[in-house]
Amino acid sequence: MILLPVCLSGCFGGGMMPSLDSADRSLTTNSVAPKSSAPTEKESDEITVRNAVSSVDLTKMGAASIPWANANTGSAGVISAITEEADGGFACRTFTTTRHSYRGISNFSGKACLVDEGEWRLVNFKEAD
Repeated sequence: MILLPVCLSGCFGGGMMPSLDSADRSLTTNSVAPKSSAPTEKESDEITVRNAVSSVDLTKMGAASIPWANANTGSAGVISAITEEADGGFACRTFTTTRHSYRGISNFSGKACLVDEGEWRLVNFKEAD
């Protein structure tokens, strides 16, 4: 009985199967490139704020504030003021907002403008002093 496991260990040790002794080096692992087009946390929040600012109907907004939330980052905030003006032939909206994230609460000011082909672009977004 004691001799049986010793004899069988030779079968599983690779001695009888020479193909197990050498690894196939032609295989490549981890060949999937990282997703580089994904926005950073900051960029993702900026896109969410830009979408909220650009989609509001200012004639119906009045003194109301606009909440926003980004499910991708967990950040949220409230846009408290939006004004619209023409800037070099483009309609632009200047705004202030808060940003509540795992890093804390911050105040931001920004500006989004309607540019080529009806696309809104965030031209300024910075943390307020």
